[in-house]
Amino acid sequence: MNVKGNRRKKQEAKLSIIDQQTLLRKAEEIKSDLKASTWHELETNGKFDKNDKLTFISEDMLILGCDIGSETHYVRAIDTRGRELSKSAFSFSNTEEGFKSVLDWALKLAAENEKHQIVMGLEPTGHYWFCVATWMVNNGVSVVQVNPYAVKQTKEVEDNSQLKDDTKDPKLIANLVKDGNFGMPYLPEKLYADIRRLSMFRDQLTEDRIRYINRLHRELKIYFPEYKDALGKTDGMFCLELLKKAPFPKDLIQLGSDGIRAVWRDAKLRGRGYAKAESILDYAKKSVGIKDGSGASRQAIKWYANKIQELDVQIEDIQQQLNKRCGEIPHAENIQEISGIGETTLTGILAEIGDISRFDDVKEVQKLSGLGLVACSSGKHKGETKISYRGRKRLRYWLFQAAKSAVVHADEYRQLHAYYTTRADNPLKKMQSLIVIACKLLRVIYVILMKGTKYDPEKMLGDIKRPEKQLTAAA
Repeated sequence: MNVKGNRRKKQEAKLSIIDQQTLLRKAEEIKSDLKASTWHELETNGKFDKNDKLTFISEDMLILGCDIGSETHYVRAIDTRGRELSKSAFSFSNTEEGFKSVLDWALKLAAENEKHQIVMGLEPTGHYWFCVATWMVNNGVSVVQVNPYAVKQTKEVEDNSQLKDDTKDPKLIANLVKDGNFGMPYLPEKLYADIRRLSMFRDQLTEDRIRYINRLHRELKIYFPEYKDALGKTDGMFCLELLKKAPFPKDLIQLGSDGIRAVWRDAKLRGRGYAKAESILDYAKKSVGIKDGSGASRQAIKWYANKIQELDVQIEDIQQQLNKRCGEIPHAENIQEISGIGETTLTGILAEIGDISRFDDVKEVQKLSGLGLVACSSGKHKGETKISYRGRKRLRYWLFQAAKSAVVHADEYRQLHAYYTTRADNPLKKMQSLIVIACKLLRVIYVILMKGTKYDPEKMLGDIKRPEKQLTAAA
């Protein structure tokens, strides 16, 4: 009896080994045939709409939903009917070993369930998804993105709870992918990757500069409250050079008018520094700033002044690199023919848009910027129409800066702004008008980049549909 039982167990184990070997061989065959689809193939040959997305998710595809974390990711697998193929969530680390382990796990499931391609859906959470997405694509796994807001809204479908769960979210993500509710991720490549990274670095240094200026102001408000009237532009070259030598009223008095003029002269600055020297001294002599603790504050002010100057040099260097790289984008130089769009604004816009060829029309870029219009209406109720604010906020910021600058410096946009805010039928508020002009600028930039056309202000004005009388009044 025991002999027969042992023999049966040995036979089952032998069969299990054979089955495992067959499964591994099948998994290796699937791995060799994996082919990742990217935005290059799917979004540059016409619109990749909902029907196209549903067609893309074929019956022989294993669908993975991945919840991205800073160090650990969680993934679950389903088929095109939503049936879960994994017993539980599989966790893996943000390392090459972790990426290999989840791919082996997915290949085994694919072999068991007769699947021949793999797609991974994920939320674009900060920067944590960059590495796993790139690695998966390079190893034949298609990667798509789902909207984090959509994941949040569908949480209750699973278990009637809005609570977040690392093992729950992957399944929600996978089901969104199954239903075609996803987009193709875009990671800038080559030239566009350099431009975006340089732009982000410049913005980070600019934020640091603002932070140091604010801290500088705090110290001066305590120990030299009259500093704005006395010194003028606090982050100007003369002011920073002076603060490094004489940050407080006592120091300025000791330096004297000749010493203040010497600072101006040594820095090789132009302007009215000589005339301001006596005025600065008068403010210093009448200052009501406190005296206690000035030793530590003096050190802090000198340090902030040095850091601001260092950042100015670094920001200028990065801007020059950005200008050079953006000059390599076809037709980018034509955009600067629009008065008010300078190098800083232009490089910011181009960095956020990336490769223009991935868009079928300007509405897609507008949606990316969060400037797409949405309306809330039901039955007879007509709600307010407003922009979505969903998209890349940096792109929205630079377009708005471009609109403000164009209204000031370009006559055609000044006319347009006047028309929108004064027209008899549905006049816009100033902010609404600037948003409309930002969208108009985006359309102009899109056409220039796509077709290489020259900017024509008269044609731009002529394309605006409005009564002739109102146009004359606005001008």
